Amino acid sequence: MNNSFPFAAIVGQEDMKLAMIMTAIDPKIGGVLVFGDRGTGKSTAVRGLANLLPPIKSVEGCPVNSRSSDEVPSWSENTSKKIIEIPMPVVDLPLGIGSDRVTGALDIEKALVDGVKSFQPGLLAKANRGYLYIDEVNLLEDHIVDLLLDVSQSGENVIEREGLSIRHASDFILIGSGNPEEGELRPQLLDRFGLSVEVLTPQTVKERIEVIKRRDLFDQDPENFQKNWDKEDKKICKKIIAARKSINKIQTSESILELCAEICIELGSDGLRGELTLLRAARALAAYRNSKQVSKTHVKSVASMCLSHRLRRDPLDETGSASRVERALNVVCG
Repeated sequence: MNNSFPFAAIVGQEDMKLAMIMTAIDPKIGGVLVFGDRGTGKSTAVRGLANLLPPIKSVEGCPVNSRSSDEVPSWSENTSKKIIEIPMPVVDLPLGIGSDRVTGALDIEKALVDGVKSFQPGLLAKANRGYLYIDEVNLLEDHIVDLLLDVSQSGENVIEREGLSIRHASDFILIGSGNPEEGELRPQLLDRFGLSVEVLTPQTVKERIEVIKRRDLFDQDPENFQKNWDKEDKKICKKIIAARKSINKIQTSESILELCAEICIELGSDGLRGELTLLRAARALAAYRNSKQVSKTHVKSVASMCLSHRLRRDPLDETGSASRVERALNVVCG
């Protein structure tokens, strides 16, 4: 059994959990940025969600988790034709990492010992069809940010150096977390996250006691704790699988499209990525809540997490971005 803290056992942080669930239903939403205090369960939630999701089918030994043998890259060694189930990939991208470790590079040992040019895959290969998690994403070095922007846009990792010319699929859900006090994120990377949520340290005694209790029980006996929460995790998993199947049947009326556009115009958000994300997130929420069509309530529920990180700075407006979204919703929806 995986040693992750169960997703369902995380106390509170409903926005963060819902955002992660929605990207699991529809990866096109584009990942989640979680900003907030240290020790509020950000990395715990990522691992917990990946652990409850169903395993993926992959070619045995394939370094990029290919679905079928015809998708396996030509440079790959030691792959069979056997299809096996593997846990949902979750890859940590540590700070200070070199670009070779991220993209992959020439296998120096093989080159020196055997005189053979061989490619050693990096983290972007391992993360294909899974999650790439970056803690302290706002402290990431610029050249790594540029790499991630290229790959997340194309879904493909291309390496042209050291006499190598390699490309492979790298389609992942990007989860970034950080503390806003430690620096801001570059606008280009900020825009790549579909959803953004803020997590706060619990403020009530009751909630804090519940967090301490659950964590203490887990630390004492992880296996038993996981068994006790297995039923709740499976419930969430079942709902995610059902939502994935039904999402393309969800109806979206013209008035909902108008509402998405009006909200974005009221907020003055740049480009059309805001509207698209708002629509996709509202549709994923409708599917998760077993609705037949997207309603105004669904749009309002996800508006803040879709748009708050896309707003231009207004030096005359001291209110936070979530309050500005709330105000826009009041203007548009009444």
